[in-house]
Amino acid sequence: MSAATGRSGAGDFDFDFFIGRWCVHHRRLNERLAACTDWTEFKGSCETRKILGGLGNMDDNFLDLPGDAYRAVTLRTYNPDTGQWSIWWLDGRNPGSLDVPVVGRFQDGVGMFYTDDQFKGRPICIRFRWSMPAKDSPRWEQAFTADGGANWETNWIMNFSRDAE
Repeated sequence: MSAATGRSGAGDFDFDFFIGRWCVHHRRLNERLAACTDWTEFKGSCETRKILGGLGNMDDNFLDLPGDAYRAVTLRTYNPDTGQWSIWWLDGRNPGSLDVPVVGRFQDGVGMFYTDDQFKGRPICIRFRWSMPAKDSPRWEQAFTADGGANWETNWIMNFSRDAE
């Protein structure tokens, strides 16, 4: 770790691809863990910047969800001791409640992050998956499992493209 920057020089650069302004195409499953196959698609925007001398980043999101547009914040921090990232979500519709963090790391260019939580009173595991299917076009996916990981339901996909402004 560099004493000057406080950075380890390893995985703390994992999210550098995501710094900047983005246009977002959202695809969200209408009902989760209910065998639903109907999706809502909508636009949004996101601006990400580094924090903590590079050991973290945060983004400000606008989600133009039809009938319920809102803002949200993502906070990510890197722990050089474990080599893992923690990711929190703060929904502007409920600003007094920070979601349980998902924790994980990147391997071979794909980031996998997990946590145990509750959904409608049921214990679930949540998975975030970060990938780069095309150059400079990151993709985030959220999935839930209620059966210990035997079956995962992807319920939200965000495809990002650089904002030209």
